[in-house]
Amino acid sequence: MSGPHDPAEPPSGTPEDASQPRDGVTELVRWAAFSCVLVPVVLLWYGASLAGATGTAFGLAAVTGVCRVLLRRSERLAAGPGAEPGALRRGRRHGAGPEARGGGRRTGENTPVG
Repeated sequence: MSGPHDPAEPPSGTPEDASQPRDGVTELVRWAAFSCVLVPVVLLWYGASLAGATGTAFGLAAVTGVCRVLLRRSERLAAGPGAEPGALRRGRRHGAGPEARGGGRRTGENTPVG
């Protein structure tokens, strides 16, 4: 039995290129683009007007584009100046939890919680 799935690695049995890890932002944008197509189709199916469904599609596409830009920008800023693209994603694997930053709950203290 294998351990939990790491989102940076493709699931076993998928024919993806093993040399490139999956990018979370790209995955997110792909799903958002899918919803930009799916939502207007569902609206049309349930009787919405063509203009309303088209406006919804453009609105979702605009929000998706802005979110993609902001996510990429925050990734670059978090990686620091001069860092290569994707450096943050690779560096986060070990020691990124609250314990690594000094946060989280400590078990040895006598201070009541509440």
